[in-house]
Amino acid sequence: MKLGYIGIGLMGKPMVLRLLAAGNEVTVWNRSRDKLAPVLEKGAKAAASPAEVARAADIVMMCVTDQKAAEAVLFGPNGIVHSDIQDKLLVDFSSIAPASAREFARRLADKGMGMIDAPVSGGVPGAEKGALAIMAGGRPEHIERARPVVMQLAQRFTRMGDSGAGQVTKLCNQIIVGSLFPVIAEAVRLAEAAGVDAKRLPEALKGGFADSLPLQIFGARMAARDFEPPLGTNAIMLKDLENAAALAKEFGVPLPMARTAAERYRLLQAQGRGAMDPAVLVDLLTAK
Repeated sequence: MKLGYIGIGLMGKPMVLRLLAAGNEVTVWNRSRDKLAPVLEKGAKAAASPAEVARAADIVMMCVTDQKAAEAVLFGPNGIVHSDIQDKLLVDFSSIAPASAREFARRLADKGMGMIDAPVSGGVPGAEKGALAIMAGGRPEHIERARPVVMQLAQRFTRMGDSGAGQVTKLCNQIIVGSLFPVIAEAVRLAEAAGVDAKRLPEALKGGFADSLPLQIFGARMAARDFEPPLGTNAIMLKDLENAAALAKEFGVPLPMARTAAERYRLLQAQGRGAMDPAVLVDLLTAK
């Protein structure tokens, strides 16, 4: 199948590598061209612009930082809309505001292109294993058209409703995960301070009510102070929690736990650690 992929970052690279391994023809573009090297070595074809990706592919996928980046890729100079996109399909794995997803879907529909907002959960490990959970918003026929391709990347691909529903679901996911990371950091620091081997917490709690993928992956990284390579970034988590706060304000829903967690990521951002792995949260609890 002729596919396009825009955004070869932490998530985009392993996703494209899986698509190539499955035998697909993949044309790629990234704002920083040097990041294309690992996927070009495996057979991807480089495009000069997002518009060129759209010309080469029947289904275009993308995973970019935020709605500003997504809008530039779609509608900016040399954006996707500057090619013939009639009857083509966009699958957007980015995490953006639900209102932006609905607006982008409407604008692309005016040009004849379908769009699915399909944010993902599972992080880099899930992307590498093809075990992502992908929550989708869009028309049922578009989602079924994309399903054979998306299931090469995921263990689950669930339609949650019309355009924007995938993004709302992802914000619910981020409220849970974003609030859990600081709690795991507190547990790790308490164990350390009390003389318990915090590196064994994931093993000891595995299978119990406190167990989770974040505990197994990020709890271990926190205890080992192993922050490289990053499996996510504090800046992206903060962006998602701020989008969740904006949506909650719109509907009058208080988010006290998520608001408290956001302050931890905001502090890391102010310290210049926005690009670091969320496991670095444990350092905020270390006495100086």
